[in-house]
Amino acid sequence: MARAAVVWVVPALAACATVLGAQTPEQPYLDWAEPSFTAEEYASRRAALLGQLRDTGGSVFLSFSDAGDSHGETFRQLDDFWFLTGLEVPRSVLMLDADRGSVTVFVPPRDPRFERPPRTNDFPGRPLLGDHALWARVGLTDVRDVAGLDERLRSLAREGRTVSVNFGRPEPPPDGGPFPALDPVLHDARYLRGLGLVPANAFEAVARVRSVKSPAEIALMRRAAAMTGESIRRAAAEVTAGVDERTLEAAFEGACKRQGSQRVAFASIIKSGPNSLWPWRILASHYDRRNRAMQDGELVIFDVGCELDGYVSDVGRTFPVAGRFTAEQATTVRMTMTVSDRIIAAVRPGVTLAELQDVAESAIPVSERRYMQTGLFFGHHLGLSTGDPVVTDEPLAPGMIFTVEPWYYNHDIGLSVFIEDEVLVTDDGAELLTGALPRTPEALERWMRSTGSR
Repeated sequence: MARAAVVWVVPALAACATVLGAQTPEQPYLDWAEPSFTAEEYASRRAALLGQLRDTGGSVFLSFSDAGDSHGETFRQLDDFWFLTGLEVPRSVLMLDADRGSVTVFVPPRDPRFERPPRTNDFPGRPLLGDHALWARVGLTDVRDVAGLDERLRSLAREGRTVSVNFGRPEPPPDGGPFPALDPVLHDARYLRGLGLVPANAFEAVARVRSVKSPAEIALMRRAAAMTGESIRRAAAEVTAGVDERTLEAAFEGACKRQGSQRVAFASIIKSGPNSLWPWRILASHYDRRNRAMQDGELVIFDVGCELDGYVSDVGRTFPVAGRFTAEQATTVRMTMTVSDRIIAAVRPGVTLAELQDVAESAIPVSERRYMQTGLFFGHHLGLSTGDPVVTDEPLAPGMIFTVEPWYYNHDIGLSVFIEDEVLVTDDGAELLTGALPRTPEALERWMRSTGSR
């Protein structure tokens, strides 16, 4: 009987091994993800950047993709590669040759994230190089194996061609020491130098293209701003004494995702009472600092944003924990709003950010200037990041989107107020993308009552 049992067990084990080793069908990219814009939109962005590069002397521009590792979080592509291709492919490089007008993308033959030989049943494989439907979807025709990238770059070095990369706004390099900055762009620069190339900085060319949003981008950013406003409304409904800051973060971030946002644009900044007096870099320096319970008589500040398809929102409002502002708090909110209104009223095509800075500073009462944050027009450009690239001395143009956010930090009386709005430059002025949110002390109080928090 023992021998008979062995005869039956061996075929069963072999069959089980066959099942475990079975290859599931491949999963093409477009089965999992759909680019946010049309092929024509991506082609127009690449053409615009080629034009900018030609206008500044020409070069071969390189945009590197992220390595593709998620580390347990949803993968987020590097901004320039995402902007120019709409793709979340790893370990790839987009090459724009401004001198020859050519566009080439170098990619792995297969997506390494979808491969694991011991587990072919649940790692199905994803072809990239040969996926013609994918490349047609984003308007790319010259697609090559990334294995040939090194030799292509060496040939550019031999030809004495200029290669450029977006290194970001020119700033002094970090001094390194025992704690060097881990920056993917710096890694790319070292890689290029190892192949005999000295890359130039294409920041200004990229900034001029990315800072002016297309109608499709504006429509997406309107949706992200509306999501953020609605998420603030839902979180504000929970503002009351005894509730802690993380509870409000959870309410806001949950509302973002329930509306279809894939992630928040940045770590939500919700701070109350004494915490409201400190910038987020200070508060975030300790693991459990941003989790205090609110008390009546205090203010709570929201500096938050939903992200949609890679495009961010960034909005700020200040609420009274008790449901009513004190006279002093209301006066400060109104003053901050007036400064913001003056800046927004001055926005129009042709105005420079330096001119908006002058408007902001002239609007602040002399007695309050020491308590207001300083900086270029009290805001920053938005798009794929909360610090979207912009050439700061260029005049404003229709399609630009930026924040207006006059911060008020008064440590003398323990009072901080924040109102942040998103502004779209139009053909003849400005549109407040966050105009549906209340801004005056009275409107903020009514909004809190309407949410049920008071």
